[in-house]
Amino acid sequence: MRWFLLGMLAVGLGEMVPAQNSIDIFSIGCRYGAPAAYEPALGEKAVESAILANLKLPVVFTESSIWFNNITYTYSQVASDITVGDQVMSPVELHGLILQTGLVQKVNEKSAIQLLFVPRFMTDGINPGPDAWQFGGIAMYEQKYSETLTMRYGLMYNRERSGNLFVPLIDVNWQFALNWSLEGLFPIYLKVKYRASERFSVGLSHFGLITSYELSRPEYAGDYMERTSIDLALYARWKALGNLHLEGRVGYALGRNYEQYHSSDKIDARISIFRIGDNRDIPINPTFNDGPIADLRLVYNLPID
Repeated sequence: MRWFLLGMLAVGLGEMVPAQNSIDIFSIGCRYGAPAAYEPALGEKAVESAILANLKLPVVFTESSIWFNNITYTYSQVASDITVGDQVMSPVELHGLILQTGLVQKVNEKSAIQLLFVPRFMTDGINPGPDAWQFGGIAMYEQKYSETLTMRYGLMYNRERSGNLFVPLIDVNWQFALNWSLEGLFPIYLKVKYRASERFSVGLSHFGLITSYELSRPEYAGDYMERTSIDLALYARWKALGNLHLEGRVGYALGRNYEQYHSSDKIDARISIFRIGDNRDIPINPTFNDGPIADLRLVYNLPID
C-alpha cells in the first residue's frame, strides 16, 4: 500500500497540494450551460451539457520508476430547436476517451521526468472509424524547488483532425501562503485555492482545451467537429463523507465554439490557441454565444499521510 501511495503522490500532475498530501484518484461530474443565442440570431437558443469521468491507475515498479495511467471520458451535447440541413449535425453529441500512459522516472531527490503516450478516441458515437483515433504525447521535466513549490515544464502534442496541435505546458504546485495554494497544468487548467477548514475550500478555476471529433453519420461522414472553450469559474469543495468530496463551480464560458468542418479543412499547425496557416472555410454549422456555466462533481480523494 505504501508503494501505491508513493506512486499517487509522484504522478499527481499538479493536482496534489503539498500541505494536504492527497490526490483525486476518481471523479465524475456534470456540466450545464445556460441557454445561449445563436449568432446570427436564429430565433432559438442552444443549451450545452456535458459529463466527465476520470480515473488514475499508477503501477509502481520501484521507488524511482512508476508507470502512470490516467483515463478520461467526456460526453458533450448541444441541444436546440433550430432547423438545419441534413449535412449539419444537430443536436450535437460527442464522445471522447483519452488515455495518458507512460513512465514517470525519478532522476534524484528533486527532479524527475515524465514521458506519456496519449491516444484519444474522439467520435460522435454512431459508427466510428479509423479517423476517430488521434495520437499524441506529453513530455515533462519536474523540479522540486522547496517543500512548498514543485514545477514541471514540458510540451503536449496531439494530431487533431484539423492538424498538428502543440501546447507548451507549465505544471505548478505551489503553496504560497498559509492555507493558500496555486495548482494546475497551465494553460489547460489552473486553480487558486483557499483552504478555509479541514473540510471546506474555495477558489478560482480556469479550464481550457481544444478537442476535435470524427463525425460518421452518412449525411456528413468525413466531417469533424472542433470544440473550444475557456471556462472561468468560482468553485467550492466540501469533504462530505470519508474520502468523498463534492465540488461545485459557477462561472462563464469564453470563446466557446462547436464548429463543423469538412475533412479537407486544415490548419498547418497550432501552438496552443495560436493558429499557423488556417486554411479552413467558415464553419458549416451555426455557432452560438458564450454564456454562464455550472458544474457539479463527486470526487474520491486519497490521502497520502
